[in-house]
Amino acid sequence: MKKSVCGVALLGLLLGSAHADDVNSLVQLYKQIHAHPELPHQEEKTSALVAAELRKAGYKVTERVGVYEDGSRAYGVVAVLENGPGPRLLIRSELDALPVTEETGVDYASHVRSKNAAGQEVGVMHACGHDIHATTLVGTARAMAARRDQWHGTLMFVAQPSEETADGARAMLRDRLYERFGRPDFAIALHDTSDRAAGTVGVMGGFSQAGVISIDVTLRGIGAHGAAPQDAKDPIVMAGQFITQVQTIVSRVQDPRDPAVISIGSIHGGAKRNVIPYEVKLELTARAFSDKAVKNITEGVKRIANGVALAAGVPADRMPIVTVLESETLPSAYNDPALSTRVKAALVQSLGAPQVGEDEPVMYSEDFGLFGLPGRAIPVVMFSLGVADPAKLAAAQAEGRALPGPHTSRFEPLPEPSLRTGVQAMSAVATALLQRQQ
Repeated sequence: MKKSVCGVALLGLLLGSAHADDVNSLVQLYKQIHAHPELPHQEEKTSALVAAELRKAGYKVTERVGVYEDGSRAYGVVAVLENGPGPRLLIRSELDALPVTEETGVDYASHVRSKNAAGQEVGVMHACGHDIHATTLVGTARAMAARRDQWHGTLMFVAQPSEETADGARAMLRDRLYERFGRPDFAIALHDTSDRAAGTVGVMGGFSQAGVISIDVTLRGIGAHGAAPQDAKDPIVMAGQFITQVQTIVSRVQDPRDPAVISIGSIHGGAKRNVIPYEVKLELTARAFSDKAVKNITEGVKRIANGVALAAGVPADRMPIVTVLESETLPSAYNDPALSTRVKAALVQSLGAPQVGEDEPVMYSEDFGLFGLPGRAIPVVMFSLGVADPAKLAAAQAEGRALPGPHTSRFEPLPEPSLRTGVQAMSAVATALLQRQQ
């Protein structure tokens, strides 16, 4: 056991003192990915770039892994390296970006514009840090291939598309991922955070991220001239009432000891100021940990939508349409406690105890847990990677404010120390889990 721990420590020293050109290569790769983001279902160039880098590192690479519900093929990448008998470890990153117009002002900022699934032209940005994740994946693959004498078993790197639309992991599993490439004994991933300084990480066991429920609500009324509201059943007024009342699900229905969040991220209705439209469409995201909370939310949304329609006198054939999008709905993420303990031990051994914190559950959601299969058949752990500029983070904390974080237009990871730490951390964990028998 002592020799195994020493092996992890040695790997940490080697990675911590990596040649400048190796680190610079990763930084340049990161900036290339960042400057050329692609939306979910569109990750053609990003996946090809990552696949090429994994091939250069000596892996057997398969592209276009994944099939969506409509039968279209995804841009998933799987890279496998066999190194004798032993466990099989899946390490996952994502490829896709968000429909966000970047406002960081960095010299490698994205100026990309693209069309989303609805045909709207939008700015595109790696506002969730998947560029950090993908580059860390490549760096880890290089490090593990170069140090095969320190581990045994099989590495399976997965570059997953369409995490932001919650259907990328399902697409890869639908394409018989484990039947084709082998079922892993465990799976690990990391996710960047602006709440931690670059150079640090965090990990926890148990429920780590909330499940997500995606709901579309169409409030249907009767249109009329804006000067004759008495002839209408106004869906815009109903939408205002719905937006206010739907928050009472969390504040008055849900047990406050069981956290839940409901947010409305999109509302569309009407085309002209003096025309009362026939309908308003709203897109909701809800987050919760328990099955009871999920039930409260889904039933509450339907009840409130129908209630405001009834109060407005909407006829029976124009009642609201409430749709739960199963393809964009995910269960809560759960870090296997025993595996979390092993991951934390490897992180502490490699980075040092002061650099390894204890994560707390968050209301963000992730589809990584789906790789663990129903019933948590495969242990999975996702740990956090700090990417914030330490000076900026300290200043923000002193002022009682948060730095711009994921899903914002000003999310700005600090590349070099974030990538260096990410590769060191992930490689140390992988080596510990695939340690040679002594």
